[in-house]
Amino acid sequence: MNTRSPIGVFDSGYGGLTVLTEIRKALPEYDYIYFGDNARAPYGNRSFDVVYEFTLEAVRFLFDKGCPLIILACNTASAKALRSIQQNDLPQIDAFKRVLGVIRPSTEETEALTSSNHVGILGTNGTVQSESYIIELKKFAPDIQVVQHACPMWVPLIENNYHESLPGKMFVKEDVERLLAKDPAIDTIILACTHYPILQDYIQELVGPAIKVVAQGPIVAKKLEYYLIAHPDMEMAISKGGDCSYFTTENKDIFNQKASQFLGINIVSEHVILT
Repeated sequence: MNTRSPIGVFDSGYGGLTVLTEIRKALPEYDYIYFGDNARAPYGNRSFDVVYEFTLEAVRFLFDKGCPLIILACNTASAKALRSIQQNDLPQIDAFKRVLGVIRPSTEETEALTSSNHVGILGTNGTVQSESYIIELKKFAPDIQVVQHACPMWVPLIENNYHESLPGKMFVKEDVERLLAKDPAIDTIILACTHYPILQDYIQELVGPAIKVVAQGPIVAKKLEYYLIAHPDMEMAISKGGDCSYFTTENKDIFNQKASQFLGINIVSEHVILT
């Protein structure tokens, strides 16, 4: 029987660790479980059906671990699986439990970030092809002009620690230039993949001070804080010990090494086989 009821944070890979870091900064008193489906990453080029299937398996795993609330710290999972899980699966699993994503919090804040009403989105193929950001921004800020650019090389560059190499920086520079060429009036760029904050400083250097480069982690953390205030029953259901556990479908030694590199602290994880 679980004695803890942590907040679950899920990503297909390592990028969700950037979101976890910001959430724990904002809400350090709660318990957390981070789960990475690293053995099956990346999700960006997979179909809607496969992403939904994999994400639902992860959600069920975290629910079984006692999590009443799960954050999908993965743009692809948020784009391709979240709505189906919320509408079709949660009522059958447990009507009290909740699964939240990272796209809506980001789009809710976008109008306040831009002055020109011209916004660029950098994301994976899956996120860009889903047009989730365009759809959500039409709800919250219909006057904003959105252009997108997919950056399929960025996640492997980051996960293999090649993003700071000269060829890696050239890939990043070319993608940023392609985005800006689509709309020179862009004054805000949303990093629509949780890996991309690793590149935020370099991208900001490339575009200069007139363009805001926005990572999702701080926004998601702020929105989660507001959510828990607005939902006191959920807030009371989450255990408070300041603890964090890590699980992965990858070899745990590989995960520990890469996750420790992402977070700058020593990580010890447990291996999971999803069935």
